Amino acid sequence: MTTAFDPIVLGGRRLASRVVMAPMTRSRAFGPGAKPTELTATYYAQRATAGLIVTEGIQPSPVGQGYPDTPGLHTRGQVAAWRIVTKAVHREGGVIFAQLMHTGRIGHPSLLPDGLVPVGPSAVAARGQVFTHAGPKDFVTPKELSEADIRQTIADFADAAKRAIEAGFDGVEIHGANGYLIHQFLAPNTNRRTDAWGGDTEGLIRFAVEVVAAVAETIGGHRVGLRISPGNPFNDIAEPDPGEVYEALLEKLADLDLAYLHVMEGPDGDLTTRLRKAWPGTFVLNPFTHPAATGPDALKLVEDGSADMVAYGALFLANPDLPTRLATGGPFNTPDPATFYGGDHRGYTDYPTLGHLSGDPASAAVIVPAQ
Repeated sequence: MTTAFDPIVLGGRRLASRVVMAPMTRSRAFGPGAKPTELTATYYAQRATAGLIVTEGIQPSPVGQGYPDTPGLHTRGQVAAWRIVTKAVHREGGVIFAQLMHTGRIGHPSLLPDGLVPVGPSAVAARGQVFTHAGPKDFVTPKELSEADIRQTIADFADAAKRAIEAGFDGVEIHGANGYLIHQFLAPNTNRRTDAWGGDTEGLIRFAVEVVAAVAETIGGHRVGLRISPGNPFNDIAEPDPGEVYEALLEKLADLDLAYLHVMEGPDGDLTTRLRKAWPGTFVLNPFTHPAATGPDALKLVEDGSADMVAYGALFLANPDLPTRLATGGPFNTPDPATFYGGDHRGYTDYPTLGHLSGDPASAAVIVPAQ
């Protein structure tokens, strides 16, 4: 029986386990340049025992930013800053993919430079608000992307993927979930286009397919993963028939020989099963456990064949040595939601490992002292 602690070959690279650190926005790329910091390097290096680390969302272009203090991969300075992070992870024996996240209509003009405004497949504002440095702001009506804009956005994803490899990442994950730009093209309530980039199922999936294909052509499909969240209503998304759209999407992508498909599951477990059967490659599952965080019970998803790898979010945030804790049955640190976004080392790099708790400095996480 295969377990989550068995190795797996992903894109030609042997991973130590099938436990994935899921992407989590931390909003700690402070200062000019939207660059990760040395503290970012410490954070990811602490978690290098993951079979695979997927970073927080990284905007592929300035207009792709939707939240305060999120990092980018569209300048030489950002490449140099990320190289420090990847070197730190590799020194600890880890494997790390950069998640490329264009937030589309989710954001606010105050978060963007040079008079830019959020963009989307159609000029349809999301209901709700986004946090900015000046506090919560209503979402604005996005600029509808023109044909030329769409082509440029696809090129931005491919260019950012190339920069990710230059920065030392082992690959990239394209964020097609959670109501951000690619998901906005997939969903009929946000994509109201009547041209070839919308309308029927083929039109709805076209942007996702072309982004993934362009990135795969640029860096090799074996270095590319895709994250999706079928039926997820987050960020005012409505998908009345996600099965038809996502099965068509997987059929189009099947021949690209991607590193993996990463499914952020919703309450429809039957759809997850269908997607698992439809996908010919490695299947990473972030299981639906709402309102609780994904816990040790999710390990059985590898054992029963529901997934090849299982992704942990909040529990990995709070437990740098999560694979060890999962293998030994805990105990587990409790995540502190008050420190999830922004702030300093607290709730970021100061969660203790089992070694630290036992007084064994050789196996303790790096603890950054208060300044």
